[in-house]
Amino acid sequence: MLSIEEISDRLEVQQLLIDYSTAIDQRRFDDLDAVFTPDAYIDYRVSGGIDGRFPDVKAWLKEVLPNFPAFYHMLGNIDVRIDGDRATSRAICFNPMVIGGGQNPQQVYFVGIWYLDEFIRTTQGWRMARRVEEKCFDKLV
Repeated sequence: MLSIEEISDRLEVQQLLIDYSTAIDQRRFDDLDAVFTPDAYIDYRVSGGIDGRFPDVKAWLKEVLPNFPAFYHMLGNIDVRIDGDRATSRAICFNPMVIGGGQNPQQVYFVGIWYLDEFIRTTQGWRMARRVEEKCFDKLV
């Protein structure tokens, strides 16, 4: 049986996954400061992105994502494992992204990835210390 503390920890970690998706989808990139540790490692290379430390990846997101007129994240199958002040999770993400607009015909880039995440408990609460995407599929339609 899960303890109240473990239930709370799991819900807090799951909320970080939601907070990440909301920040990206609403283009509120500064909200990511409450999701990641300042030195977090992020790897988006399997979906055509970059890898590096949080400040560099955040700047890249601010530059690149405005090129997509619309996109969203839908998460599922969230598996959270707590181990003291550390945690891991694996979650599927379906992320359709609209390409083009205006005079250009629009296409949709369908991305299916697994987020492989590591978390650490900080004085501000749980924060993501590592995020690596694992490819499931992608398709341009």
